[in-house]
Amino acid sequence: MLVNFRDIQAQNSKESGLKKNILFRGGQLTDLTAEDKKILTNKFQIGKIYDFRGQEEVTTQPDVELKGIKYENIDILASETSGNNGSLQDMIINATDISEAMMKTYESIVISKSALEGYRAFLLDLLEQKQAVYFHCFAGKDRTGFAAALLLRLAGASDEEIMKDYLKTNIARKEVNQEIINSLKEKLTEDQIEGLQIALTVDKNYLFHAREIMNENFGSFEGYLSEGLSLEKDYIEHFQSIYLNYKL
Repeated sequence: MLVNFRDIQAQNSKESGLKKNILFRGGQLTDLTAEDKKILTNKFQIGKIYDFRGQEEVTTQPDVELKGIKYENIDILASETSGNNGSLQDMIINATDISEAMMKTYESIVISKSALEGYRAFLLDLLEQKQAVYFHCFAGKDRTGFAAALLLRLAGASDEEIMKDYLKTNIARKEVNQEIINSLKEKLTEDQIEGLQIALTVDKNYLFHAREIMNENFGSFEGYLSEGLSLEKDYIEHFQSIYLNYKL
């Protein structure tokens, strides 16, 4: 089913914001209903799906194939060797020390080799798309949440707007998170359950930490784009010319 599914929006003083119904974020596309498929293919006419999950996640929980929609797997944390890969299994393993594990995950999302290569490929490919796109990971909250924050920042959104979109995940995933917890109660300890409840949500401090790591390593967002992702200096202008509604 579609979980944590939404288009991202930004409003600022210069532009009227991101075009509606063109950049969608969410969780993995497993067990889709017929109505879910119609939403993606007919209602929003998604042209491409970007899957940020690792190979094991993709193999065990593959996205439903949708006719007419291109699919690309970009494993954001492929080079991460410490076990912080953003999967449900990883959350369970690190449940007893989840706060530290999540901070390390966000560090990897910002500076790991695979993340830098992955987000670069994603952002470059967006310049070539002619239809709406959907990007996701397992829960649509960390690897996806950071990607959404990048796109909103590129659109000129304020820190407040970026955080607002990021934290919507906790509301959007509330019901399905509880279902996951209920299904695992008999298999995990109380401490693991408590940690998993935290792991399945987002916290503003995670995104703050990602920003700190970005500034420490690249000096600024612009430095991250040019030095970290090796994007051309005019990337922001090019992105905005495609994805923003300009006030005439």
